[in-house]
Order: sequence, then structure tokens, then C-alpha cells
Amino acid sequence: MDFTQRYAYSFPTNIRFGAGVIDELPVHLNDKNIRKPLVVTDGTVKELPFFKSIINDLDKSGIQGVVFSEMHKNPVKSDVLNGGDVYNENKCDAIIGLGGGVALDVARAIALRINHKRDLFDYDDLLDGWKLVTNEVPYFVTIPTNAGTGSEVGRSTVISEDESHIKRVLFAPQLLASQIFADPLLTMDLPPFFTAATGIDALSHNVEAYLAKGFHPMADGIALEAISLIAESLETATFNPDIESRSKMLIASLMGAVAFQKGLGIIHSLAHPLSTVVNAHHGTAISLMFGKGLEFNTPGNEVKMKRLANALKISDAGTSVNDHINHMTQKLNLPQKISEIGVKSEHIGSLAQLASEDFCLPCNPNPATKEDFIRIYNESL
Repeated sequence: MDFTQRYAYSFPTNIRFGAGVIDELPVHLNDKNIRKPLVVTDGTVKELPFFKSIINDLDKSGIQGVVFSEMHKNPVKSDVLNGGDVYNENKCDAIIGLGGGVALDVARAIALRINHKRDLFDYDDLLDGWKLVTNEVPYFVTIPTNAGTGSEVGRSTVISEDESHIKRVLFAPQLLASQIFADPLLTMDLPPFFTAATGIDALSHNVEAYLAKGFHPMADGIALEAISLIAESLETATFNPDIESRSKMLIASLMGAVAFQKGLGIIHSLAHPLSTVVNAHHGTAISLMFGKGLEFNTPGNEVKMKRLANALKISDAGTSVNDHINHMTQKLNLPQKISEIGVKSEHIGSLAQLASEDFCLPCNPNPATKEDFIRIYNESL
């Protein structure tokens, strides 16, 4: 593949991919007669030169971007409601989600909120809330700035309750973006730590999708190819980034979000409570739980683990997949113990309870109990 070129394809929605494709955004919006989009991003991206350049290019094209950037690093319901108010007060006519998983999750939830006025969590997927999504959503564009969540191609969003910080999943087919601009140049300045953490998150999506229960050969094939791309590129993208490594990571991240329609599993069930209880960055939480989750899932899944080993390009037959992942996170300078992010022994009970109730657990190939989670968290301290 020639990473100096731009590409267009549709799966699961319309995607423009390639270095520099962000310069096509103003023309695209003008073609859709969009004049005042709400641009949803986080406070850090808002201050970066490339973001200011994007807003300036929109302005030169007669498009007034209304910027909303007030959100928590683990977004909560009030972030969404406030963003919806900004949209309505400014009489916006579209939504652009620009950033990492947080910004894209908030943008997607705002898109849901605009024409659906019930309590936001009435649309919780676990309550079959998608059946209540009956109205149109605003025209929705996503622009990722890291290679982690793959939220740009998602149809769901994870938003936490303000007080308890319990995560809720809002899902509906209508929440799929109408257009994606995936430009690896926008990821070039991401610092090494966040490149590594988000990259490990992308890897976990593909690994867990492949291991998830159920029959979905297309998701399995996508996941295995994405795992190979990450194995080839994550270390380079982290420490010596170039267009090829960043492009491969961006493609693999997007693929992971397509693949995990099959489901996720215990790694995410272990990681989510770390964000809830100690407000851990999601990618960091995933990296801490990745090896332990794979170790738990190895019994009974040895054939799949061999295929994962091949995709990860593990040359030593004596190295397990979980050991390889642990070694990878060490090389990437990611934390190795949950105590490093503030977890204490008194947190274990709450973490285990939340993990045992997590929405990702039903798709895990091996059943897990609260006692299993207590043991794993204690071993991870």
C-alpha cells in the first residue's frame, strides 16, 4: 500500500483516508450546505496548531465552526447535555467530532441528544434503548486524532453517570457517522505515552473481538489483520513516528472498532472499573489488565491463542501471548502495576463488583466470577 496516496472506501460508512485529507473538510461541508457545525473536541486538542488551522480553513470557506470542548477525561452525562445546549443556542446545523475517543463519544452522544429529549440514559443499550431512537440525528462527521478507540466508525458511545461514574452504553445504528476523515498527519504530534496507551487499546479491541464468543468470521478476519498491522507499527509509531507507522495504526484502530461489533471481554471488564474508581485513562487501564485478561482466557482457547501468536509475530514458540503483551507494555514504558495509578487494597472489593457487572463480560469466552476479579486485581497491585 502506498501511504503517500489518499483513498476513499465505504465500510461501515464513507471514509476518506490518507495524509492531508483533512483539507477536504470545507469542500465536503459546503457540498452538504452546512454553515454552522458544532465542532466537539477536548481542551487539549483545542489549543493545538492543527486544530486552529482547521477552524481557520472552515472560516475562510464561509463556515462558522462553533467549538465545544468542556468535557471530563471520562465523559459524563452533564458534558453531553451542556454540548447539546451549545448546539441549540447557536442554531448549529451539523456535528463534527474531532479528537480521541472522549471527544468522539461526547460528539456522538450530543448527536443523539439533539432530537431525542428523554433522559439520556433511557437510551442505554442494556435497556434496549436503541428502540427509542426514532428521530433523525444531525449530519455527523468524525475526525480521529489518535489511533486507539476507533470511535470514528462506531455506532455507540460510552458516557458515565455524573455522581457514580458508572459507565453506560448508548447505541443506535443512526449514530454511525455519515463521513469520516482519517488523516494520519493529525496523529503525528501525539506524545509517546498516549501513542502507546491508545495503541494498546486498539490492539485490545482486535484481540478481544477475535476471542469473543459467537460466530462472526468477518470480524475475526478483520481483527487478525489489524493485529498484524499493530505488531508491525506500534513501537515505531511510539518512538520514531513516520507516515507509514501512523497510517497502519490508524487503519488498525478503525478496523478494531469494526471487529468488536462481535463483542469484547474480560480485559475491558477489568479496565472499566479503574476509570470509574480512580479515574484512570482508558488506554492505561487496558494496558494494565491486558496480560492478566489473556492469561485468564488461555485455558480452552489454545488454538485461537496460536493464531494470535502468529498475528503478533511471536517468534519464540515458548512465549505465551500474555507474556508477549506484558513485555510489549514494558517496552512501551506503560505502567505495570495498578498501584501505580492509585489503586489501593481497599479498592479491590468495589473494583471486583463493578467488573463482575460490566457490559463487556457476557461476550468473554471463559466465565468469570467476582472472586476471579478479586484475585486478578490483587495479583495486579
